[in-house]
Amino acid sequence: MDLKDQFEKAITDSKSLSQKPDNDILLQLYSLYKQSTAGDVSGDAPSNPFDFVNKAKNDAWSALKGKSSEESMQQYVDLVNKLKG
Repeated sequence: MDLKDQFEKAITDSKSLSQKPDNDILLQLYSLYKQSTAGDVSGDAPSNPFDFVNKAKNDAWSALKGKSSEESMQQYVDLVNKLKG
């Protein structure tokens, strides 16, 4: 199975984990998914000081700037496999 197929399977698997991951893991999954599918974050960060969720998402994704799509996909797959046990 090539990396793209593994990534697609991991996306499906992430939706049916036996336990919901904590917020830090959810941010990792989100940022790795976005970096894999959209590349580096673009645009301005959320400016509303009370928009904690979108700021956290943006910050997590921004931290991956420069990471290749393939490397992000592999890390996503590895993280989901770890969460599956």
